[in-house]
Amino acid sequence: MDDYPLIENHGLIGDLQTAALVTTEGAVDWFCFPRFDSPSVFGALLDKENGGHCTVRPAHQTHSTKQLYLPDTAILVTRFMTEAGAGEVLDFMPVTGTTATERHRLVRLVRCVRGTMTFDVEVAPRFDYGLMKHEVHLTQHGAVFAAEDGTQLTVHLVREPDDERLTDILTHRDADLQVSLTLAAGEQRGLVLETAADGPPREIRRAEHERLFEETAAFWRTWLAQSRYTGRWREVVERSAITLKLMTFAPSGALVAAPTAALPEQLGGERNWDYRFTWIRDASFSVYALLGLGFTEEARAFIIWLGDRVKERAGRHGDTGPLNIMYTVDGSSDLTEQILDHWEGYEGSAPVRIGNGAATQLQLDIYGEALDSIYFAHRHGFTLGHGGWTSLRTDLEWLADHWDQAEEGIWETRGGRQDFTYGRVMSWVAFDRALRLAQATGWPSSPGRWQAERDAAYEQVMAKGWSEQRRAFVQHYGSEVLDSSLLRMATVGFLTPGDPMWSSTLDAVEEELVSDSLVYRYNPDASPDGLRGSEGTFSLCTFMYVDALARAGRTNRARLVFEKMMGYANHLGLYSEEIDPTGRQLGNFPQAFTHLALIDSAITLNQALDAR
Repeated sequence: MDDYPLIENHGLIGDLQTAALVTTEGAVDWFCFPRFDSPSVFGALLDKENGGHCTVRPAHQTHSTKQLYLPDTAILVTRFMTEAGAGEVLDFMPVTGTTATERHRLVRLVRCVRGTMTFDVEVAPRFDYGLMKHEVHLTQHGAVFAAEDGTQLTVHLVREPDDERLTDILTHRDADLQVSLTLAAGEQRGLVLETAADGPPREIRRAEHERLFEETAAFWRTWLAQSRYTGRWREVVERSAITLKLMTFAPSGALVAAPTAALPEQLGGERNWDYRFTWIRDASFSVYALLGLGFTEEARAFIIWLGDRVKERAGRHGDTGPLNIMYTVDGSSDLTEQILDHWEGYEGSAPVRIGNGAATQLQLDIYGEALDSIYFAHRHGFTLGHGGWTSLRTDLEWLADHWDQAEEGIWETRGGRQDFTYGRVMSWVAFDRALRLAQATGWPSSPGRWQAERDAAYEQVMAKGWSEQRRAFVQHYGSEVLDSSLLRMATVGFLTPGDPMWSSTLDAVEEELVSDSLVYRYNPDASPDGLRGSEGTFSLCTFMYVDALARAGRTNRARLVFEKMMGYANHLGLYSEEIDPTGRQLGNFPQAFTHLALIDSAITLNQALDAR
């Protein structure tokens, strides 16, 4: 399994409707189109032999590599160095806009910056997760890969009319394309991969190539200029903001949890989930982060998307309530989970899952997260309007009848429902924020009932969620297990940061769930979750821990944990879901929730340090 790149040895590019991962060796080994959750055409990340890839790398076997982003952009630069020369590949995707489209372009600009360098280029698509055969048709200006169902991927070569000598199409083996490209210092060529092209391959002149590059760079720099953040760790925070923007589906405003599927939480294990969907919880968190940085349009787009989800099922619900825990980027709730038996999985980590069976779970915390984000947005001038509020009242009536029941919980366990403390805390948040919204707006409400349910949730958590033995709040009623989701109790205002019960909970979490500053979600041995194997520390939870420490006045400790966590980012400042004991990144990559929590904790900690 040594042929698989480390998960962290990737950069992310995208056009706000889909995305691609590029390794430090110049391979695009994950790319789905036309949307994040569409079937892959390059999927070598999950099966190196059968997944498909597009690779540009030096022909010289002995070389070193470096990878970086062009400052303030999502343009990725992969540099190769040998004794004979140095070259680089610039990868980017021109932004497509807010109308959903089948047409996407992945641009690979290849240039030599010192000496001479020969690049080997291989384009080996595998349509529909490698399930669909294809043919390749060569022309003098490129190639067309045509799948059995008519789906096409067109390769346009970038060159000038008088330099055919630079590009030699060697062969097409097994319907793949192989190209050798020799460049001297100052020369640049490349290729453009286009889906749903409106014509045959064409010669793309260098001027057009450079125009696409400049337009893409200008888009990202203009967008980032909206940021109002001027505090500590600015570059880290802004790289996280760009990463979140790359994972946003512009036509709807929905944020995917990650652009990848089935990357393992444990190598060789079964915890391999598809994250290419929009979780109500994760996306609600995006409102705090985006508004905290000044990105109002993205926050507005999500509030509209959330309002649509609230309205479409108002008064209609099954066992899991009026809101699903996750949706596709266009709002569909069809996320049927399937297993790709023909793929071996990343480093043999099977099964490879697409779709997500957790979509039908009952997770009561999402109502608190949704109401909290709506209330936060309202304080910044964004409202649901009459229709949205009317539907939300209906949802709150359902929650009033159903919050006091067992559920699967925030971590989507598959070991049976429990009375999770975090779900009760967030039910309290839902009623509390609804009351605040109604009071602030004068909208019609049910204040008597909502206040009664809010207070009942509070009293229940204090009576059943607290363990005198542990001197801490616990994962679910009747247990002695700790859970890092409860690090948010002070953040949402359920407890004050100086409350002795909160201080002792923080101490207990540090003793049991923190390992050299990294935080586990919970102990699956002490609280079986229905899955085999273990997992690494959760990067989201580590940043939540930083936030909790800062709010509790433990700023020195919070800063040390935050700075240590910076050392676990990859070379580009990106984080996957988890970190294993060796410091290796695991799970889907990059993970939106982690970058959202990074931004929130940075803002909180920066304010706490300024206030000292």
